[in-house]
Amino acid sequence: MMRNIARLRGRLAGLGVTLRPHLKTPKSIEVARRVMDCPAGPATVSTLREAEQFAAGGVRDILYGVGVVPSKLERVTALRRQGVELSLVVDNLDAARAVAAHARRTNDPIPTLIEIDSDGHRAGVRLDDTANLLAIGRALHAGGAELRGVMTHAGESYACRSVEEIEVVAEREGAAAVGCAAVLRDAGLPVPVVSVGSTPTAHFARDLTGVTEVRAGVFVFFDLVMAGLDVCTVDDIALSVLATVIGHQPDKGWILVDAGWMAMSRDRGTASQRIDQGYGVVCSVDGVPYPDLLMVQANQEQGIIAVRPGSTASLPQLPIGSLVRILPNHACPTAAQHDHYELIRTGSREITAQWPRFRGW
Repeated sequence: MMRNIARLRGRLAGLGVTLRPHLKTPKSIEVARRVMDCPAGPATVSTLREAEQFAAGGVRDILYGVGVVPSKLERVTALRRQGVELSLVVDNLDAARAVAAHARRTNDPIPTLIEIDSDGHRAGVRLDDTANLLAIGRALHAGGAELRGVMTHAGESYACRSVEEIEVVAEREGAAAVGCAAVLRDAGLPVPVVSVGSTPTAHFARDLTGVTEVRAGVFVFFDLVMAGLDVCTVDDIALSVLATVIGHQPDKGWILVDAGWMAMSRDRGTASQRIDQGYGVVCSVDGVPYPDLLMVQANQEQGIIAVRPGSTASLPQLPIGSLVRILPNHACPTAAQHDHYELIRTGSREITAQWPRFRGW
């Protein structure tokens, strides 16, 4: 984990931008303190529950990176009255007007960023939708809120097939955000923040001129999807689920473990990649992958381990009670199944700490 954090922080420092880590993956104040610039932040969250929990842990500079709706604005105000510099995101005129009206009522110029659609992946305003972009910017700036800037997320980077494709997506991501910032500035509107980010593009962006900060989250732990994108290696994956062998089905070539989809999640993010990793790669208790050994099926509380279809590898001898580590397809939903992390050092089996994590919205 610490190596992964150092890798991205060093890379972004070389490009002259700030890292605003997305804390939705770890949901742990102990992890947050190791990835942020300082105990106060900066940070990104995806739920107000995260914002509240991290604020209770001393984080003060937080971007709520999901489009806000009016029903959540009272919780926003409660946090800001505690001294938390919580900023919001909108991508439509109705939401911008609601934030501005709430800012006027509470006499609090809530800092708000406009979300930009840089790749058609999900939400946001397109660069060619100038009228809408300016209308949202003016509604915030003149309506009582603070137009803090623009932000975008290159979610389509997860569908790339090569590093070269990720580099293209990263270029498009930055160009869309910087271009929208220019449109707003040309209209006399303030844009102090230009925020971009996804774990793949953060690692392969070549030029971030005009960008002020990068957001990324899963890089802290990495996972099999990131390994499938060549963003990391399997050896970089810092998160695993410890499971116990509970049975065998020799005629089927199966080993049964006490970790099913409730432990691993149902995420099958590698199914569309070059190499399908089932529900996870199976390793020894020391974290060394067994040749072509996967969790091929997952029931609620039981997982089925077998050799990858088509492989000539042999099923390892794992008696009842043996421990294995399973690397996840997607670190975020796998971590979300658990209440804490157990910390071990490289090359050791000793648990040196237990870090709580939280859930909910």
